[in-house]
Amino acid sequence: MTATLVLTGTAYAQSDTTTYEATLERSSAICPGHSKERTTPGVRAVKVDALRVLLKNDVILCPDRRLDAEMPVVWYGAVKVLAWNPEAKGSIAVLAEKADAMTRKEEFPGATLVWKTDGSEAKGVTVPSADVRPRTTIRVIP
Repeated sequence: MTATLVLTGTAYAQSDTTTYEATLERSSAICPGHSKERTTPGVRAVKVDALRVLLKNDVILCPDRRLDAEMPVVWYGAVKVLAWNPEAKGSIAVLAEKADAMTRKEEFPGATLVWKTDGSEAKGVTVPSADVRPRTTIRVIP
């Protein structure tokens, strides 16, 4: 019985690892600001179940150092990109919180939404346009 539980736990962990790797692969293909050092901490902060929903809905997580440190997380609904400034203090926590909220409801609005470091929405602000490469065929986890 113990061996079965260990194997099941290992299989589950591999599935989680595959989800994280697929998310990072998408980021590297789409996000010009991607680097392993910038992207990995943000992706790892998002719950694996939320990442699965993001992958299923073709949402990309992109680090973007152009974003203001006071408003470091942006949802670009038109291109389905959730971006954050990896150098802004608190941005990773806001990214994880907003990704979790969006995926729980599976609501991905078409508008651009901007969040401050405290997680509150910033209204009437200007942010840089989404910095993304054209989408290519990317491996999707079933």
